[in-house]
Amino acid sequence: MNLVYNRLYHIRGSALRNDMEAIIMTVIEALAMRHSVRAFQSKPVEGDKLKAVFEAARRTPSWANSQPWEVFAATGETLAKIKSAYKENYTNSVRAMPETPRPEKWTEAAVERRTQLHPGMLRDCGEAAGQFGVLNQTMFDAPAVAYICMDKVLSQWSLYDIGAYAQSIMLAAAHYGLGTIPAITLTHFPEILHRELEIPDNLNVTIGIAIGYEDTQNKINNFVSERDTVDSVVRFFD
Repeated sequence: MNLVYNRLYHIRGSALRNDMEAIIMTVIEALAMRHSVRAFQSKPVEGDKLKAVFEAARRTPSWANSQPWEVFAATGETLAKIKSAYKENYTNSVRAMPETPRPEKWTEAAVERRTQLHPGMLRDCGEAAGQFGVLNQTMFDAPAVAYICMDKVLSQWSLYDIGAYAQSIMLAAAHYGLGTIPAITLTHFPEILHRELEIPDNLNVTIGIAIGYEDTQNKINNFVSERDTVDSVVRFFD
């Protein structure tokens, strides 16, 4: 395992220098390397690279090959309009109404994991942890956001497929030296997204994924959340 993480150190260094079209890594390395990037560089994501991410993600499995995902990718002036409209809503204290509702309750285990986030940020990021709320409201300054939508007639089973597709996007992005973060805050104001991205009324916005080059100078990106051990979440039966 140490060999994997030593190799990841060198892979991540190459990715952050933006000097490679693609980073050669195994799936296991990509899973270990992917983390939520909370501050991005202003550098735009090249159009062909962004398309290559979606090209790879289209191989995601889905129930009966239903492929329930419909994607609206916002960059440039369109994303700037969305960010501006979001900022106005936050300034006016407009209530967030994401079309994929927040949980009404969390399990005790989930609550415990959530309470570990802020202390972990303070430990790893110091004063930079104070940016977290603002960066959430500015879409982490990302130059691209992929909004994954799903037809309203579909059930929660299709949300499972959407989740698999989102993971494919994030792993493919890692392959191309790009950082990502999926976040409910990106979908806070769906009426803005439907208007600016011309999303039809029959679709719900399920999740947004910010995509771009990681700002390695911002210490907020030092934080990588922990995961439970395999033995604590998997029950093996012979």
